[in-house]
Amino acid sequence: MKKKDADTVRFQLDPDNLPPLTEAQQAELDALQAMPDSGIDYSDSPALTEDFWRNGQRGRFYKPIKQQVTARLDADVLAWLKSQGKGYQARMNAILRREMLATARRQEKRR
Repeated sequence: MKKKDADTVRFQLDPDNLPPLTEAQQAELDALQAMPDSGIDYSDSPALTEDFWRNGQRGRFYKPIKQQVTARLDADVLAWLKSQGKGYQARMNAILRREMLATARRQEKRR
């Protein structure tokens, strides 16, 4: 276990086994559900303009889960990856991802 993880307490609820709502929580949800959209106060969240979306980036904060694997590569392929500088594993992942996406696009076009 990593040092920084040793002091971290992790708590995860089982979504299929949640504790029942209290009467107050249920009453609040019922009141919100009964409220018409016109009753919602949006004053603290202004409407987003086209300008806002112009600089938007899809998946900017997405970080896929990494999984450690053992793979056998040809020695020359590994030497080439390492010769490109630091980060050969990330570069290998990027190459595999590019091929994965290209294959998915080709398969989608065939449908």
